[in-house]
Amino acid sequence: MAKWTPKHEAPEPLEGPVVATITGGTILWFVLFLVQLPFYGWFDDHGHLWWVWTCLAGAGLGLIGIWYVRGRDAAIKRAVAAAAAAPEADSGSGSEGTPGTNA
Repeated sequence: MAKWTPKHEAPEPLEGPVVATITGGTILWFVLFLVQLPFYGWFDDHGHLWWVWTCLAGAGLGLIGIWYVRGRDAAIKRAVAAAAAAPEADSGSGSEGTPGTNA
């Protein structure tokens, strides 16, 4: 059997409003939890109580996701700012007169 090799390079990942998407999903999970609460007895009687707790778990995991993507977004912005600042710092300094170098 021959090993499979990709015919095309992988596309660049899509970057969009990740924080807004995760926040929206978290809100949706929490709203679904709240909508199901008045029917708690019905869900319990029919063996579907896990639906209620799944929505609450989705909201809780969404909060962790919001924390994660906000940190990721901040790290990406810091990296872009550092990359933009690095060429400016390198352009004005030469190797002459730098302390600690042997010229």
